[in-house]
This record gives sequence, C-alpha cells and structure tokens, in this order.
Amino acid sequence: MFFRKKDEKKTNSESLLTDRSKLTNSVDANIKLFKDIFINDDTFVVRKFQNKYLKTAACCVVYLDGMADTEAINENIIQPILGGNLKEEISDGNLLEELQYKVIASSDVQESANINDMVGSAINGDTVLLVEGYTKALIISTKGWQTRPIDEPLAERVVRGPREGFVESLIINLSLIRRKIKNPNLKFQYKELGLTTMTKICVCYIEGLASEKVLKELVRRLDNIEIDGILDSGYIQELIKDAPSSPLETVASTERPDNVAGKLLEGRIAVVVDGSPFVLTLPFLFVEYFHADEDYYNDSLYASVSRLFRMVGAFVSILFPAIYVSLATFHQEMIPTPLLLSISAARHGTPFPTIVEAVLMGFLFEILRETGTRMPAPIGQTVVIVGALILGGAAIEARFISAPVVIISGLTGITALLTVKFKSFPIILRLVFLFLAFLMGLYGIIFGLIGLVIYLMEIRSYGVPYMLGTGSFDEEDINDTVIRVPWRQMPFHPRFAAVKNRDSHHRKQR
Repeated sequence: MFFRKKDEKKTNSESLLTDRSKLTNSVDANIKLFKDIFINDDTFVVRKFQNKYLKTAACCVVYLDGMADTEAINENIIQPILGGNLKEEISDGNLLEELQYKVIASSDVQESANINDMVGSAINGDTVLLVEGYTKALIISTKGWQTRPIDEPLAERVVRGPREGFVESLIINLSLIRRKIKNPNLKFQYKELGLTTMTKICVCYIEGLASEKVLKELVRRLDNIEIDGILDSGYIQELIKDAPSSPLETVASTERPDNVAGKLLEGRIAVVVDGSPFVLTLPFLFVEYFHADEDYYNDSLYASVSRLFRMVGAFVSILFPAIYVSLATFHQEMIPTPLLLSISAARHGTPFPTIVEAVLMGFLFEILRETGTRMPAPIGQTVVIVGALILGGAAIEARFISAPVVIISGLTGITALLTVKFKSFPIILRLVFLFLAFLMGLYGIIFGLIGLVIYLMEIRSYGVPYMLGTGSFDEEDINDTVIRVPWRQMPFHPRFAAVKNRDSHHRKQR
C-alpha cells in the first residue's frame, strides 16, 4: 500500500470512478457500460429477462458472483417479475417505482441514477436492476458472502465474562455493539477509506458522553488519510495515532464487544473497520495497559490485586535485567556475600561480560516467543518450552552463559506475559535500561526512569494527557487506575468525557 500525493495522476481504475457515462434508456447499452467497467472480471453476472405481459419493458439484473445471494435474487427479484401478472397488478405509470414498491420483495430497495453508487453497491454484494426505457436503476440489497461464526477471541480469553468476539463483517460487529448498548444515543457514522479498496469504516460513539472535540479531531484525521488500501484496522491505528514514531499506543484495539461497550460508556469513541475483527478505541491512557476485562466481572479486591501484579510484572520485565547488570558490574557491595560468591562461581569461565550475556539471552527469548506465536498453537508451545530448556541448559553446561543470567532472563520473559497489551515498548525500554546500567550503574537506571516519566507526561491521546489519573490524588480520577474500587464508589465519568451531569450513572457498565 502506498500513500499518494493529492496532485498525483490517477490510475485507470480511479479514472473510471469519475469519468463513467450515465445510464441511457436502452438496457443493452447499459449492460455494455457495466461490462466495460467489469471487463476481464469473470465473477460479473448479467441476467436479462422479460415478463410476457410487459414486452416493451425488458429487465436485467447485474451482480457479482460470490458477493450476492443468488437465492435471494431468484426469489425476491426475478421470480416476482417473471411469475406475476404485472399488467393487472401495476398501473401504467412509473414502472420503476411500481416494481420498487409493489413487486420486489426486499427490505432495502433504492432508486439511483448514479453509476458510481451502482458499481459500489454491486461490489458490496447488492444487485442492480435495469429496466428498458429508464435512465435510473434499482439497487437491491442481496449481500450473501460467508463469514466465520462468532467465537471467543483467542488473545483475549476470560474465565468469567462474555464469550463473544468480533468477526470480519462490519454489520455483525455493529450489531454486537448495539446488543450491549440499546440506546438511541449510540450513533454510527460510515466512511470509506482507501483509494482502491474503498473500505467501509464506522465511527461509533454515544452522543452526550463522547467529547465533541475528540470526535472532530478523529474525523479530521480520518479525512486526511490518503492510501491505496485499508485491509485491517491496524492501518488506521498507525495513521491516526498522536505520536507516529512512538512505540507506545495512543489508540487501543480489542476483539471483545463488551470491552468496546465499556469504553463507549466512558465517553470514548470506537472505529470499526470492515474486514477486521479488531476495533479501535480512543483516547487511550497508559494505565489501560494493565487493565483486563475480568477486572470488571470479579470482586474489586481480587481485581485490584491482579492489576497490581500486572504492574509489578511490567516493572520486573523492564528493569530486572538492568538492575542485575548494575549490581554485578558497579555495586557488588550491595549484594549479600553468599549470593555474590554464588554469582561469581557461576560466572567463572564464561567468555562474555554480563551486559553481553543479558542482551544475548533477551534476544534468544524473543526469538522463541516469536516462533511460538507464528507456529500452530500445539506445536508452538512445545517448541518454546523444549527450546528454552535445551538451549538454556546447553548454554550453562558449555559455560557460554552464566546460570544467573538464564534465571533472570526467564523471569523477565514470564513476567512480561502478564501484560500482553505491551508490544515493542518493553523490549526497547529493556535494552535502553540495560545500556544505561552498563554505563552508569543504578544512577543510569534512575536517570532513565526520570526521562521515562517526563516522556510519558508529554504524550497526549487526542488532547487527553496520557498519564491522566496517575499523578492525581482526586478520588474521582484514581478510583479505576492502579486499583479498581467497588462499583458503589465509581459514580463518575472520566474527566475527558463530555457528559454534563457526571454523577448521572455509573461510569462503567462492563
């Protein structure tokens, strides 16, 4: 996929979108027009037919095989026109209007004279009905492509909670959200992105809760996207984030409808992309990295303890290797003597300094993790476990890597799995802190933490401070950040929500 400058010359396919001729009174001429548009496309189907009582009004349906439901076309369009006595059932007025309101059995029939609308509808699975003597056509909803069944997302499984997950169909995903929030204030706004793919997306929000400022900024960023194709919501997530070069996410993604419903009830906005099971939500705050869906289905005390474990796990996965390197290199006096002697004995005969060992083991663990992710699930888990045991044991026996570094790397990898929402950011931070510890010891780690806090404080997600609530002592801001207080103590919406009466109802409904 490529970006395109606004003044760049359009391709032949894009020129067709703007330079197509209008429909004429002749069905044959209109059929030729559609065939010229879908030239060399074997899925393009033309079915011409005529009722015996209306010999002057030849009809024709055009659709794309595989996208439209042929059974619906036969039963709802062709059969009513061919099988009925149209001469007695309809008047001599506008035949197109009579067919639309009295003959065709479909819940969605629209009259159109725009050839671009007809082509776009046909590509999306609808059927276009052409009638002799009319420069307009009927667009009839006959979408019939196959979608996978609704199932629980593999990456966001829960012990307690709904088992539904988004699929690749935009309409099904919107229905899953609508089932959670049965409120007329829930608004859906369609857009099309991708100069070639023309992918349909939907902006979802609750009117009165979502911030108008955030909504306008989102629409502005979406309108400024100029790219050939959108195949997944990840394209949009990268293009609309606040800091494009930052490894941190300012736009979240999820496969769970209950998660999206909870975000909408907080005043956030969701972006649903046709063809993708991942729905985007924004604004996104740093504390949400440590939140899980089950936090809102379990007891508040248990949820708070679990959330604290995730935060400690993130801290350990990022800083533990750096702390070991700093202690082993600069601050041996801080290590208890028996432990120091054990570490010294374990490192005896190893050829590399501590920093090199830590980097190599971190690199090895990331290779195993990536291998386990890309391979089929049963084989991937076996490869990771066996690979870690064999390679770790062999490295220790061969005096290639010291045993303490293997233990620390394993603990780092395990604790990193507690916060699965973190992606590349912990890996980058781990390397940065490792080199700071190698250069300046614990002082380097302290300086790195100061710089990290300053960096996080500067980030904004659609104008909302990234660290909102983490540095506040206001009960309204911290009741769902580091811990989750009981529901009775959470009657307010977040400060970035546009709700006028903040204590109108509970802030989360997940």
